[in-house]
Amino acid sequence: MTEVTLAVVGGGLRGLTYARRAHATGAGRVVAVAEPDPRRRAAFVAEFGIAPDRAHADWKELAAAGRVADAAVIATHDQLHTDPAVTLADLGYHILLEKPMATSEPEAAMIAAAARRNGIMLAVCHVLRYTPYTRVVKELLDGGRIGRLVSVQHLEPVGWWHQAHSFVRGHWRRQDTSAPMLLAKACHDVDWLVHLFGRPPTRVSSFGSLSHFRAADRPPAAADRCLDCPLEPSCPYSAPRLYLGCLGDPDSEFWPLSAVTPGRTEEEVLDALRTGPYGRCVYACDNDVVDHQELLMEFDDGATCSFTMSAFTPMEHRRTRLFGTHGYIDGDGRDLRVVDFRTGQEEIVATGGLAGPSAADGHGGGDEGLTDAFLAAVASGDPALLRSDATESLMTHRVVWAAEHSRLTGTVVSLD
Repeated sequence: MTEVTLAVVGGGLRGLTYARRAHATGAGRVVAVAEPDPRRRAAFVAEFGIAPDRAHADWKELAAAGRVADAAVIATHDQLHTDPAVTLADLGYHILLEKPMATSEPEAAMIAAAARRNGIMLAVCHVLRYTPYTRVVKELLDGGRIGRLVSVQHLEPVGWWHQAHSFVRGHWRRQDTSAPMLLAKACHDVDWLVHLFGRPPTRVSSFGSLSHFRAADRPPAAADRCLDCPLEPSCPYSAPRLYLGCLGDPDSEFWPLSAVTPGRTEEEVLDALRTGPYGRCVYACDNDVVDHQELLMEFDDGATCSFTMSAFTPMEHRRTRLFGTHGYIDGDGRDLRVVDFRTGQEEIVATGGLAGPSAADGHGGGDEGLTDAFLAAVASGDPALLRSDATESLMTHRVVWAAEHSRLTGTVVSLD
């Protein structure tokens, strides 16, 4: 298979994940990077052997050089997707775009239009579509194993420490600098559920709020920083416990620790917690995204779906129950319990998914599956190797925006 050349825009965790997979398989080679942080940029250049004149401080410098690769990986922060995606599409790059597609519907529509206008392949990183687990679930549904799908219950267990890391102390804590929680975290899940039904819902409603990580729930004796707090040893959201516990574990050092500090010693971690955002008390941050949310969807045939996203869980694989006219499937992200109403028989179906659910684990094999599919599609010129395109991703994002409108207005929203 032809080796695909890649330009990476955003050399953080997600850009690094896709680049490393491309190099590991030999299906892709990074030839350019655009990353404003000089330390990250230098590390990217060293790891992938990028020529000095192809290492850029921002995506505009990369674009000014013309099309220097077959495809581009765009893994910038949420609000910085639109301009590079549209510009690089206009230059003819095929694009692997980190989710969410954009933080507003008009900008996402601009990206989809640019992909259509230029005839390029654009894959949004909905990695859940590419796991072995998803493949088996979809095959069972499409094969009629449980008859017509009537309803679904789906849980995304965000994880108590993950909520504190990413959505209270971290980059995704505020809607005005990132996106609503449902978009930033759970557009994966909404896209996945629509994928299982094979069509978008006709009506949605949603409820949710920031119920705990706020000043009103702050214990009276709590300090502004964990390192100064007498309650830290007994607090479930202790930053020292979380981040010092990452030391010595390569996966945990890759994520979440690398978001906190590039250092790998106790002294460096403590210094970051003493001065940086990840050492703050979870009740004394400037976060405003929800910590739990419910989404209800109704489909054109009367089928329904309920989706729960909650911070107050372990960080585990998603849990899904699928109710059909002829059977029932109960899935835990690894195995599926399938019950056939016609025979009364039960079967445990192993999906082959062994990896964990986090970014450090590759999202249950989804990161690898997505990267491999994208590179194969670009190499062969066959967009059918991708499990969604820009138009479909725009559609599933519109479900998320409708749900947020419902949550904020207390209304049921109808979709075209």
